[in-house]
Amino acid sequence: MKVILWNGSPRKEGNTYQALQECVGVFAEAGIETELIQLGQMKIESCKDCRACAKLGRCAINDGFNEVIDKIREAEGFVVGAPVYFGTARGDVMSGLQRLGMVSRCGGGWLYNKVGGPVAVARRGGQTMTLSEMLMFFYINGMVVPGGKYWNLLFAGPVGEVQKDTEGMENLRVFASHMVEVMQKLYE
Repeated sequence: MKVILWNGSPRKEGNTYQALQECVGVFAEAGIETELIQLGQMKIESCKDCRACAKLGRCAINDGFNEVIDKIREAEGFVVGAPVYFGTARGDVMSGLQRLGMVSRCGGGWLYNKVGGPVAVARRGGQTMTLSEMLMFFYINGMVVPGGKYWNLLFAGPVGEVQKDTEGMENLRVFASHMVEVMQKLYE
């Protein structure tokens, strides 16, 4: 089994990356392969609703994002992490989710029953709105979203401060362990 994780932050090893590493550790302990993709370094265009993906089997926009879509198509799990800027997820994160969802939908709905969920990291607020925004992607695609002990949100300002949010980090470990349990039931 494999889980793809997106780091939607432009900071390669910032707080969002560090939060996702908590999930990676849980998956590794369970023998699940992971790949953490640095989405925040890509230039992802928005979906144009051209529906060419229905004929092509992939997105018509050639910005390197099709390789990411292909990796998710082959995986059983998917986690997206986003820093919260101005009260919401970064635009490229949402653009990526919309294009991924359209390619899946036009390609027979292959995201259905994949297991995963969103993670939001912010200095002070906006995490619940960001989680809601990203959760809609998982739900509209028929994905399985296991819960944790609380919402998958963390508080952090300067890089490394996320490590001090012990409750948030513990929740991510619980969320990831629930993902493992669900994936084992669905895919083994």
